[in-house]
Amino acid sequence: MKILIVGKGGREHALARALSDSPSSPELFACPGSEGMSALATPVTDIPNPAALTVWMKQQGIDLCVAGEEAWLALGLADECEKAGIPCFGPFQEAAQLESSKIYAKEFMTRHNVPTGGFEVVDNAADCRAAVKSYPTVLKYNGLAAGKGVAVCTTEAEMEEFVKMVFEDKQFGEDRVFVEEFLDGKEVSVICAVAGDDYQYFTPARDYKRLKENDLGPNTGGMGAVASRRLLDPEMAERIEKTIIQPTVDGLKKDNLRYCGFLYWGIILTKEGPKVLEFNCRFGDPEAQAVLPLVEGDFAEFLFQAAQGKLNAGLLKFHEGWSITLVMASKDYPAKGGSGDVISGLDDVKEGRVYHAGTRLNDEGAFETNGGRILTVSRTGNTREEARDAAYAELKKISFDGAQIRTDIGTLHFE
Repeated sequence: MKILIVGKGGREHALARALSDSPSSPELFACPGSEGMSALATPVTDIPNPAALTVWMKQQGIDLCVAGEEAWLALGLADECEKAGIPCFGPFQEAAQLESSKIYAKEFMTRHNVPTGGFEVVDNAADCRAAVKSYPTVLKYNGLAAGKGVAVCTTEAEMEEFVKMVFEDKQFGEDRVFVEEFLDGKEVSVICAVAGDDYQYFTPARDYKRLKENDLGPNTGGMGAVASRRLLDPEMAERIEKTIIQPTVDGLKKDNLRYCGFLYWGIILTKEGPKVLEFNCRFGDPEAQAVLPLVEGDFAEFLFQAAQGKLNAGLLKFHEGWSITLVMASKDYPAKGGSGDVISGLDDVKEGRVYHAGTRLNDEGAFETNGGRILTVSRTGNTREEARDAAYAELKKISFDGAQIRTDIGTLHFE
């Protein structure tokens, strides 16, 4: 079987590793891929859009396309695959608006009684300021923003900073913002593989968005993650399935939104019960790097069958322990990425899994930084403490100039 993974970051490297470990031993490609994952998946570069990519897939005899990056889904990757007769594990463009338009997602949740926070849509700086009634408050840019279009503002100064970034500097483009009710509680990420009316529940995770310890500093794409079936007690897991997962899947059907792919719910466990913060129409990053090491079985065959509408749960098993993923970011992240700093110690990591996100090979054949979040290190263990300590022990073997890491991943929110 030939499989193409669409994307280039740590999430796609984790997908490649999980697919490569499958007993069916698929031949893997990645568009555009990266030098860091090239040992698993052959990079496919210089392809500008989904239509051109499907032409290449037909020429190469690709059996399955697996969507990683959200931007390709928003451009209609699955739609083009269907036209070409290529199975794609990723939702169609219309359904992908659940991620590409946060307002679309909030209206979907309201329509189908999926619990979420209240919100008000605004399209200019003055209305945004007027809609903020108290702090903390949450401001969200409507479109895709690489995980950086959300600001939890605790002061007027933080609100003004976000307003300037969106409405004056137009850092993310031209789109609306909504002011959302701040929901207090612990967060959890729930990921399912969805195919029509059916879904397969994967291991839940918790990621850490803020740059610094104790959830301080600016928002990021994620500085680490924890995954385990034990993150949720059975009663809460059942409640989430009954009040969030099933109503979402039913809502997709009611709205005639054909869905085949991963669906991610960002959930906050409030005193009133679980409420949805956001949807992602693919695996999260860095959640994928924490969840996928816990997956056992034939992941490749599972996705191949799922892309054709059949979820064969018997192909997968899920490790009952814990997985911890730690992110190493460049010195100026998230304001900007870094490049050219040589990464040392990669070959010293023997037990953990290293997933490349923002790396490249230099002229001497050594990996160096080339991005914001540079790489992640993941370890599993029977207990959270075991997995956490093992992950940090492996992380300490790797270094580059100005590396930023959090030291409380797997500790904070578990006191």
